[in-house]
Amino acid sequence: MDIKQAKQQIKYTMQAYFAKDEFGGYALPPQRQRPVFLLGAPGIGKTAIVEQIAQELDVGFVAYSMTHHTRQSALGLPFIVQKQYGGETYDVSEYTMSEIIAAVYDSIEQTGHAEGILFLDEINCVSETLTPAMLQFLQYKVFGRHKVPEGWIVVTAGNPPEYNRTARDFDLATWDRLKRIDVEPDYQAWREYALASGVHPAVITYLDVEQEHFYHLETTADGKEFITARGWDDLSSAIKLYEAQDLPVDDILIGQYVQAPEIAKRFAVYYDLFTKYRSDYQIDRILAGTAEADVAQRAQEAPFDERVSLVGLISDALSNALREAVLEEGAVEFTHPRLMGLRDTLAQSETSDATEAVRELEANIQQLLRTDRASGLLSEQKYRSYERALEVLERAQRLASNGGTLTFDQVKEAFGALLDKLEQRVGEGEQSLDNALAFAEQAFGEGQEMLLLITDLSANRYSMAFINAHGNERFFAHNANLQFGDRGADLAQRIKQTALDES
Repeated sequence: MDIKQAKQQIKYTMQAYFAKDEFGGYALPPQRQRPVFLLGAPGIGKTAIVEQIAQELDVGFVAYSMTHHTRQSALGLPFIVQKQYGGETYDVSEYTMSEIIAAVYDSIEQTGHAEGILFLDEINCVSETLTPAMLQFLQYKVFGRHKVPEGWIVVTAGNPPEYNRTARDFDLATWDRLKRIDVEPDYQAWREYALASGVHPAVITYLDVEQEHFYHLETTADGKEFITARGWDDLSSAIKLYEAQDLPVDDILIGQYVQAPEIAKRFAVYYDLFTKYRSDYQIDRILAGTAEADVAQRAQEAPFDERVSLVGLISDALSNALREAVLEEGAVEFTHPRLMGLRDTLAQSETSDATEAVRELEANIQQLLRTDRASGLLSEQKYRSYERALEVLERAQRLASNGGTLTFDQVKEAFGALLDKLEQRVGEGEQSLDNALAFAEQAFGEGQEMLLLITDLSANRYSMAFINAHGNERFFAHNANLQFGDRGADLAQRIKQTALDES
């Protein structure tokens, strides 16, 4: 299965394992909860999807790579205790708590999450001395004498032997105690993630044309050549940082992530062409509705691969604008009920001075921020929400510093500034969406490029959250007119057959 299907299967498993019976106990006893084992090629996103599941289920998350562990760090260190048996005193070996089990308890202490996911990567690549303990752990969830706390579910991952020469196969008894999920690289599944997470449009549009370059492993006379999904994702982040600092994005940089020389060279050539398109087509002016008429005319007459790149540029810029609006809406939805709680607290008190209550709320939100950051559960939406709420409280306190006592009216005034920012973002998003679709209508009509743009918007969670909340007549009209089943397959086939050097 692909990584998207694997994520859904793991999420279903976690929801089932976390389910309680009528008495508050786990419906499936922990000793019968088989550890999940993800088996797949390196760099396809196994760790990322497990972390995403922990965020979505709002549970704890602790991750370890088992190749970094010795028998002592996994089991704990031995020490001698004295015990009496049959009236005789004996020296007995005990073990300190495993570093891994201790990390779970630390997470519970720091975050307050009594339930969570313990993720152990590369478990089939452990050293020979650790292998027996690892097999015991998979069967009984015990390292040494210490068990994984109840409420924490074990998810593991590993690479097939063809990708990692240190990988070992398990025996039948071990496989029979695991919930095995085999994962294969799949570009279309990764593309949905890439659109939602803002992967650089040059990467996405290049791979739309060269899908066989998405995951590549080859042994040559000069050694191994390889490209992974993680490599493309990291390259995307590097390109964005380099562009922001006005640093050159060249084949030297690209080759540090795309470790297949010919493919790195092809992408470098494509990136140069892509940046030329970005300059020529003035994407910001398209979204602002001020693009000159000859821009649409050029798009009509452009080769197909150029039009695909243009759609990627429009989709990326539009998604960023809609994403900002959605994040701001989430921040308002987080902040509003907390301010209402503040209002109710002040109404029940004998003072109109909100200083103490505001500081207490500020401390609570700062604690949430620290806790989620420490546990690895700080999503982009949570981070934006916490920071915006703190901005409101800080603004209110600055207003009070100029006029004396802090009142709830000053808190309302500060919150009003957040609402104004949201209104501006939503307005910009609505205008950008309408202008982008109007340009696409003029340049592409109901052609394949319009299908690609509508498909990209539909696959992006931020874009669809915005459209579902605020609507757009052009989008709904095109969404209804386009027959996604047949035309989507035709478009995918045509993109696959289109060469980058098409004249």
